[in-house]
Amino acid sequence: MNSSFIKEERKVLPAVPLRDMVIFPHMMAPFIVGRESSVRALELALSLPEKQLFLITQRDPKIDEPLREDIQDIGVVARVIQNLKLPNGNVKVMVEGEKRGRLLELVEHEGSLQAEVDSFDIEYPSSDKLQTYMSRVLSTFEQYAKMSHHLAFEGLMPTLKLDDPDRFADTLAAHLMVTTSEKQSLLEMLNPYERLQRLHDLIDVEIEKVNIDKRVNIQVKKQMEKAQKEYYLNEKVKAIHDELGRKDDRAEEVKELKERIDKAGMPKEAREKADQELKRLEAMPPVSAEATVSRNYIDWLVSVPWKKKSRELRDLNKANEILNADHYGLEKIKERILEFLAVRQLTRKTQSSIICFVGPPGVGKSSLAKSIAKATGRKFVRLSLGGVRDEAEIRGHRRTYIGAFPGQIIQMMKKAGTVNPVFLLDEIDKMAMDFRGDPAAALLEVLDPEQNDTFGDHYLDVEYNLSKVMFIATANVIHTVPPALRDRMEVIELTGYTPSEKLAIGQQFLVPRQLDTHGLKPELVTFEDDAVKALIDSYTREAGVRNLEREIASVCRKLARRIVNEGKSLEITVDSSEFVRELLGKPRFRRRRKQEKSIVGVSTGLAWTEVGGEILETEVGLMKGKGKLDLTGKLGDVMQESARAAMSYVRSRTALLGIDPDFSSELDIHIHVPEGAIPKDGPSAGITMATALVSALTDIPVRKDVAMTGEITLRGTVLPVGGIKDKILAAFRADIIELVIPSENEKDLEDIPAEVREVLTVHLVDSMDEVLTFTLDGEISSLPDSKEKFGQVSPGADVGSGSLAH
Repeated sequence: MNSSFIKEERKVLPAVPLRDMVIFPHMMAPFIVGRESSVRALELALSLPEKQLFLITQRDPKIDEPLREDIQDIGVVARVIQNLKLPNGNVKVMVEGEKRGRLLELVEHEGSLQAEVDSFDIEYPSSDKLQTYMSRVLSTFEQYAKMSHHLAFEGLMPTLKLDDPDRFADTLAAHLMVTTSEKQSLLEMLNPYERLQRLHDLIDVEIEKVNIDKRVNIQVKKQMEKAQKEYYLNEKVKAIHDELGRKDDRAEEVKELKERIDKAGMPKEAREKADQELKRLEAMPPVSAEATVSRNYIDWLVSVPWKKKSRELRDLNKANEILNADHYGLEKIKERILEFLAVRQLTRKTQSSIICFVGPPGVGKSSLAKSIAKATGRKFVRLSLGGVRDEAEIRGHRRTYIGAFPGQIIQMMKKAGTVNPVFLLDEIDKMAMDFRGDPAAALLEVLDPEQNDTFGDHYLDVEYNLSKVMFIATANVIHTVPPALRDRMEVIELTGYTPSEKLAIGQQFLVPRQLDTHGLKPELVTFEDDAVKALIDSYTREAGVRNLEREIASVCRKLARRIVNEGKSLEITVDSSEFVRELLGKPRFRRRRKQEKSIVGVSTGLAWTEVGGEILETEVGLMKGKGKLDLTGKLGDVMQESARAAMSYVRSRTALLGIDPDFSSELDIHIHVPEGAIPKDGPSAGITMATALVSALTDIPVRKDVAMTGEITLRGTVLPVGGIKDKILAAFRADIIELVIPSENEKDLEDIPAEVREVLTVHLVDSMDEVLTFTLDGEISSLPDSKEKFGQVSPGADVGSGSLAH
């Protein structure tokens, strides 16, 4: 090549033949790589530092395995920008053309095509004459782009303001809608000036084609008289109705819709859309299917609130009274709502509030949202998301579908009638996804304060402002909520109630409500504390109070029958567990309590479930055998791994623990967690199983009055776990007041109610040696002596300040 403006460089690159496609330098282009040889060439290119490959167009796109003669001579050296492997084995790739190249030799190597290439760096000298010609070509192309429906004019023109004639010509060629052969001929032109001349000619031809299309369209339009004929006949019918004195229902309907549009207070975009649709409706025959679609659309536009808002209640004292009257405890949530109202008094520029209540069933998450609406003076709407698996439930369907409707978000806003309701998204953790889309992904826009002022519903097709809505979500567990959705919400955890809290809730809220529901007079029917305690202990097992209310209702129904039979003035006092048993029958649940005595090989652990905390006993049995480890009790994978980690810890500490080092080859070990029908999983039983193992192997009982939770490592380190509050409340309900927990969980003790905290003794541990010191009912002589060495929170200690008794 003897042109002075071209520099050559010889390379050997992986080659990918292209079907019916030409890529130019400086052009970004996506395509699918499917042929096995091309996939291997792509993989080879990705392994190179520059990630370069040689892209060259086939002469005949129908050939599956092209040879050298089936491929053009000039191609493009390109760099791989992105690649994505598809399920069917194909690869979707995005490349950027860098420079032209001439194919010298094409060989097959290890299943892929390798090309020896002369690549060309073109540095064409610029001149005033050339720049003038470039401006003329750009002007012609601008005319073509405005006329063409295939090009995004506004986005394209800024990319063409280039001084380099080579890059300018290639960018133009990439956007021109011409045949593959024409594009290949442009690629083979190395002289930019000649390329610009050819481009100019091609653009002129394309402009002429567009003009011919326009003329044809005008002629076809003139021949379409059907619409004009229908319009003439409709006007004539209207005139006949006027002569006969009949009322024109259509005109009245259009007038009514016009008035509603005027009163709706829509933003400019929505108003324009409504006016445009109303004009279309006026021009349509009244009985046509499209008229019904347009009428429904306008009706939805004017029915959704655009500016009407509830007047907020800003009296903090009154709001506090409402919250306290509806719910017992829950101080953290009440404080958060009062903070919100206080901020609203100081400024109107607050962002949309998005709170997520997470807790077991029956602790008052949904009813709390109603109380918040009452306390703030806002309207309340509730959307249940349990089982929702269609993205259209959130965003709606496009109007092109028969029977289309807006999504549930817009429907609930219409129901609220104001732009600032309290919007409850109930059971947000129960959403699913399938081939119809992911509703959780659609909620990302709804629950993002930075985006929800321009929420887009597919049916309305205009932006809707959700920024004034107070969103409250509820969930039983947070780990099933996608991380991106979780990040948009302020998570507030509601844990289970203590027995004293349940008693207070029962007496203050549940009993009065059920007496009123069943027509019983409070002065004639009373519930003593002992009776409510009996219902809590023997007839319910839950973290919340939903079943407690159900049992109170059951008692009320039986009392109502007795009063009807024996006289309406009969006074009844439900005063004891015996009376409750007489009404409801034998207790349904045996209250879980600590063991009667300390037993070898049995330790008490603490577990967290979706309905609160539970105590969980772990049993270890030893039999002569060959070192087999059996794990039963329907244990999950993580819990089985914890058992094996505990076993490895014990084997590594046999000398220190005074255990026969050959026990693992001479004994079969069986670890069982009772209530075998219930699935169990998680790492928090690690120290419980390790303690039971050591107890069985050393013949030292585990203390009956101590419960424990924590993850164990192979080195015996105790790691933090979750659900500490619920676990401690479960131990408290079982009359266990001495606990062993990881040191890193000390911060969680601040959430424990004061009445429970005052009677607890909590040992904070970092290693398994410390655990054994506190939990075994006897000493292992070789272990570090004295319980005084390790951290302990004594009864009544101020755990908030981290006070330790040493």
